Amino acid sequence: MQPLLWSLRSFVFVLWMTATVIPWAVLSLVASIFLRGTPLYRFTTFWLRFAIWGARFICGVRWRIVGADNLAVADRMGPMIILPKHQSTWETFAFPQLMPHPLCYVFKRELLLIPFFGWAMARLDMVHIDRSRRAEAWKRVADQGRRFLAQGNWIIMFPEGTRTPRGSQGAYKTGGTRLAIETGAPVLPIAVTSGRCWPRKSFMLRPGVIDISIGRPIASTGRQADELMREVEAWIETEMRRLDPQAYTPEAREAPH
Repeated sequence: MQPLLWSLRSFVFVLWMTATVIPWAVLSLVASIFLRGTPLYRFTTFWLRFAIWGARFICGVRWRIVGADNLAVADRMGPMIILPKHQSTWETFAFPQLMPHPLCYVFKRELLLIPFFGWAMARLDMVHIDRSRRAEAWKRVADQGRRFLAQGNWIIMFPEGTRTPRGSQGAYKTGGTRLAIETGAPVLPIAVTSGRCWPRKSFMLRPGVIDISIGRPIASTGRQADELMREVEAWIETEMRRLDPQAYTPEAREAPH
């Protein structure tokens, strides 16, 4: 009975997102004729409130933040590279509402093809890359990342590159720490247990609490990209096991995701 209820609530949630994203994306595209930069970002990403609050009231997905004092410290330090764990769509929707500065996501350009949602994203200050052209992609990340950081935005890059199933660990890539070292920006590691409620590659949401744990900012000056990323990885993965220990038991790792 419970999975059926989750399915029904998830179906209503998908309808809610569809019904709200289309008109809001159209409004954002019209607004982009007159607005640019932070004003357009604030207007467009306001729709994400509909998404995460819809998940809360329709599907029972709540959240709590650990380490808010570290976020306050980061806010005082200036431009920042955010390096979060990535388990589901939830954090991509939630972070723009939780962070004190506009975020510039680094993402694969195929997302721009998503009707309405992708079209609106294309009008924002984001870094969309062609993953098949690695050298060109990195140049774009470095050039645009430096420019957006200078505007006061924060860059967000998922170091594992893609969503990973709950209780698993992907390969941490050094793009984010390379950018931090090139620009002198600190990095901010974040652990997120979103897979507990919103599984990877699924819109079958389960009620529960998502923990967002914000680590202390780490200076990049004088560091090596690989060594700095290993520190980020160690903190995130240790924190994930503290926040969601049941996901890392042998039985959980053997269960299908």
